Amino acid sequence: MTTFLSPEILAGLEEARERGWQKSNRLRVEAGTQSHAVLRAWNDGFALPAGAAPHLRGLVDLYDGARHLKRCLIVASEEDGREIRFELKIVNEASGEQPVDFERPVDAPVALIAEG
Repeated sequence: MTTFLSPEILAGLEEARERGWQKSNRLRVEAGTQSHAVLRAWNDGFALPAGAAPHLRGLVDLYDGARHLKRCLIVASEEDGREIRFELKIVNEASGEQPVDFERPVDAPVALIAEG
């Protein structure tokens, strides 16, 4: 048995697959005031759509929905017809707490309750 699909049907199936994945994908990258949806991500990089994304460079923030994941220094590594791939040069993981300029004691209280 042979299976043959025309190029038009294959292109339609690929487009539908990408649309479905983009709806479920919450990753986005922000550079200044610009925000772009990430097509796919891996350990040392990510890809953006070629038509919608400019050639970003420099410091960007990577988000999963509203949660800040990383602050990254990036460069564009390669472009094919559909996507631009970016390399992460420096990655700083985002933490949920503010940095402090003093050492916190291990047995410090979490909160203080006022009397009265």
